[in-house]
Amino acid sequence: MKKYILTGLLVWLPLAITVWVLKNVIGTLDGVFAWFVAVAQTILPVSLHPFLADLQRIPGLSVIILVTALWLTGIAVTNMAGQWLLKQSNKVLSNIPIVKSIYTSVKQVSDTLFSSSGQAFREAVLVQYPRQGSWTIAFVTGKPGGEVADKLPADMLTLYVPTTPNPTSGFMLMVPREEVRCLDMTVDEALKYIISMGVVAPAATETAQS
Repeated sequence: MKKYILTGLLVWLPLAITVWVLKNVIGTLDGVFAWFVAVAQTILPVSLHPFLADLQRIPGLSVIILVTALWLTGIAVTNMAGQWLLKQSNKVLSNIPIVKSIYTSVKQVSDTLFSSSGQAFREAVLVQYPRQGSWTIAFVTGKPGGEVADKLPADMLTLYVPTTPNPTSGFMLMVPREEVRCLDMTVDEALKYIISMGVVAPAATETAQS
């Protein structure tokens, strides 16, 4: 009986967690959309309030609006006028005290992670951590720079070592390149391996097997 219960749990648990995550994400977006509706009600005429209330009751509308807004923003910034407006808004936000420290930091990280020309999180490697003889999966995020690079040997790599089962937290390491072993698995496969706590191992490549 215990065996069958565990088997059933393995079948339903991924679906339940997926539904729970989506429910929380959609709930957060609906909350933000409700806030915008409340602000709009203070600005727009009273005659439009029933229409805004009806919009707020449509389930999942916030997701559709978010996806549409992202799509339109992507289209807008691909032309010269959109790029000029984006540069001007970046200049304004970068000159506001307190806001500039948060905005510029987040922008640098997002540009590095999501840029098609960036190299962050493009390679999974093995590194000895937290002690010699103990290995873990890490992601190459680049090379040390600035003052840090001046005080370290030349051939160093900056690595991000994620925790399991939550890879959004982790540790940054700077290690010599020769102490890192490259992996043939993709970043997605490595993340699945980490999140599953080593249960879902990617298949070995022909090169590794030979």
